[in-house]
Amino acid sequence: MAPIYLYDAVRSPRGKARADGGLAALSPQQLVREQADALAARCGEAARTPDALILGCVTQTGAQGGHVALLSKLHAELPDSVAALTLNNYCASGLSAIGQAVGRVASGDAAAVLAGGVEMMSAVPFLSDRAGFYDNDELPPARRFVPPVLAADRLAHREGISRAELDAVALSSQQKAAASDADAALQSSRIAAGALHGEECLRPRTSAESLAAMPAAFGELQAQYAAALDGEDFVPLHSLAHAPPICDGAGLALIGGEGLGPAPRARILAFAESGGDPAASLTAGFAAMDKALERAGLRLSDMDAVEFMEAFAVTIAKFLRDRDVDPTRVNISGGHLAKGHPMGASGAILTSTLLDTLDARAGGYGLVVLTGAMGVGAAMIVERLG
Repeated sequence: MAPIYLYDAVRSPRGKARADGGLAALSPQQLVREQADALAARCGEAARTPDALILGCVTQTGAQGGHVALLSKLHAELPDSVAALTLNNYCASGLSAIGQAVGRVASGDAAAVLAGGVEMMSAVPFLSDRAGFYDNDELPPARRFVPPVLAADRLAHREGISRAELDAVALSSQQKAAASDADAALQSSRIAAGALHGEECLRPRTSAESLAAMPAAFGELQAQYAAALDGEDFVPLHSLAHAPPICDGAGLALIGGEGLGPAPRARILAFAESGGDPAASLTAGFAAMDKALERAGLRLSDMDAVEFMEAFAVTIAKFLRDRDVDPTRVNISGGHLAKGHPMGASGAILTSTLLDTLDARAGGYGLVVLTGAMGVGAAMIVERLG
């Protein structure tokens, strides 16, 4: 197969999902246009005239309804011939959009694709689409929807992960994020949006003592979803500090074959998606990661940088505990627990972050992993060029 390249990837800072948040005055399409304009400035004609624009977006209603990729295409003044696709694969949506771009280029259907994601949670709150799935009682209990944070507490119980382990990964994420926020090398592809130049959700004064003092925050959900839990009972562990802040954000990448003009930043070696047991939830990213590594013919120890989505503290704690990985190579500039999780955008944001980290460390191979609720996962492996 002909090589497929990641020419560039950019991201917005993440703004708090509230009326006075740093990005809240922008519409989703405005935020995507800023990303598209940045890629055009960096990559030239290839980013101005792609064959398609593919965007992940989870809550497709209100300001994010009506085909947000098409609206973004029109707002960004891309040519009429550009195809547009909006997709929802829960928290993996932004990386799934990039995977769709990889597939189109590999098949010959496209030479260049803009792909990424957007989520404006200040305007469109989580679950505001009011999908029937969220309270569907026709499915067997193990197949019913369970909110991700409740699934995180259940996973911690099943895996025997302690509150101390959750505190440790939350503290590490905050410390690394605070240390890297002004590091020009690690933020070289973060594009100021509106008036926001840095990450807005950081809590730099977080300490081990403050984390230990925070109460578990989501225990009441067990009663609300008792039927879906089918009698399973567990001690709630996750506090607000162990959950990624809800926020606004966007990310966009240019994917294509050879000869687009600009020098590509990385070659895409493997992309994989995987489903998983809905009752286990938040674990399909591990399966997708294993598939991607196998397809690339590489091991986790070969990776110079890993962006592993901190879906909740339990997922990153499980990853660091169960896998043979150097923790100094994981989420080098901090993760979702510190910076926030704009759901449909996260995969693209982490892809951009991975490229910056590889460049800053002169690394070779990089891995990005997304894991979401109800058995959703995606992963990609790239090789830095230059």
